[in-house]
Amino acid sequence: MKVKLTPTFIEKATAEPGAERTVYWDQTFPGFGLMVTKNGARSWVYQYRAGHRSRRMSFPFKLGIEKARKEAKKALGGVAGGGDPLQERRKAEALAENTLQSICEEYLRRDGKRLRSAGHIEDSLKRLVYPKLGSRQIDTISRSEIVRLLDKVEDGEFKDAKGKRIKGGPVMADRVLAYIRKIMNWHASRSDDFRSPIVRGMARTKPKERARDRVLSDDELRAVWKAAESFPGPFGLYVQFILLTATRRTEAARISDGELSGRDWIIPASRYKTKLDHIVPLSQAARDLLGKAQRIKDNPFFFTTGDKKPIGGFNKFKKDFDKKCGVTDWWLHDLRRTARSLMSRAGVDTDHAERCLGHAILGVRGTYDRHAYHAEKKQAFEALSAQIERIINPKDNVIPIRIEPAQAG
Repeated sequence: MKVKLTPTFIEKATAEPGAERTVYWDQTFPGFGLMVTKNGARSWVYQYRAGHRSRRMSFPFKLGIEKARKEAKKALGGVAGGGDPLQERRKAEALAENTLQSICEEYLRRDGKRLRSAGHIEDSLKRLVYPKLGSRQIDTISRSEIVRLLDKVEDGEFKDAKGKRIKGGPVMADRVLAYIRKIMNWHASRSDDFRSPIVRGMARTKPKERARDRVLSDDELRAVWKAAESFPGPFGLYVQFILLTATRRTEAARISDGELSGRDWIIPASRYKTKLDHIVPLSQAARDLLGKAQRIKDNPFFFTTGDKKPIGGFNKFKKDFDKKCGVTDWWLHDLRRTARSLMSRAGVDTDHAERCLGHAILGVRGTYDRHAYHAEKKQAFEALSAQIERIINPKDNVIPIRIEPAQAG
């Protein structure tokens, strides 16, 4: 039916009884109208003919009647020129959904949310990939264009929002390559036609070259531990706690009251690399450290600077900490590797040490052995604590005793 689309009519209009939807056609503009569904949803529509086909375009109700009329008149102009505005809109929407950026965002929304590193991946894409290739149709991106992008990342040619040059290098380039490869392979698995342009040999480094083997010497360990004892704020205790628990920096940073169960720290699967709960039987030394943490009311985290958030800003803290301890060229993750090496020095069984770090045991043993090894892990962490104590406070004429395998009970 044709009506005068006044503000009062638009506000009170409802679908006709028994109808799924009703269109009220504008008396003053043929083909333009207000559509109302039986559930009360509203939108603007414009109906036209393209060749022998009748087409109907819709516009969001929030546009308002005047802006919707303008959009409809644009469509009318397109029809007059021999075009098909609805078909052209669909093509434009399809192209927008097929850009590299839109594919990346879809990947992060669907699969990336399960990744602990999703935030870091998204940040890298925004800073390094989207500015160069984000608006391009993913199936038009060539291998040579990706190579040139990696060259720029390796050479450090990108700048952040403040104009500061982003640190590049071959490792950074390989990380970006890994992100793009993963997303393009994911898209290829969902597309009938797309084939990833990435091939073997595009990496700038080899895995063996990227792997770190840094382990703190006894002198360095003493310097780090002693500096941590007097370092202001939570960072010193945090460094010592990583050593005593052989955990990753983000795992240790987010330890909270809710993750403690008796003498155990249970790192939930939601934030552990293997996607399984990881139980760390805390040594007495580790529990003592938690007891020294300066707690903030209503803040569940042990290592925090306030605002109910865990400790962050690791780079800034560590820069000041390095000046105090005098040890250079080390990362927080090197503490985990150092702790694992100290377990071996203390005579901890290799399998038990690996389980302490949450590493999977491969082969038949990993498949069929479902023993929790709690007692063995508890003894291993106590042995680690004792080994650290021997290094921090060495005593003459004391020979470390090799521990015997734990008795599970």
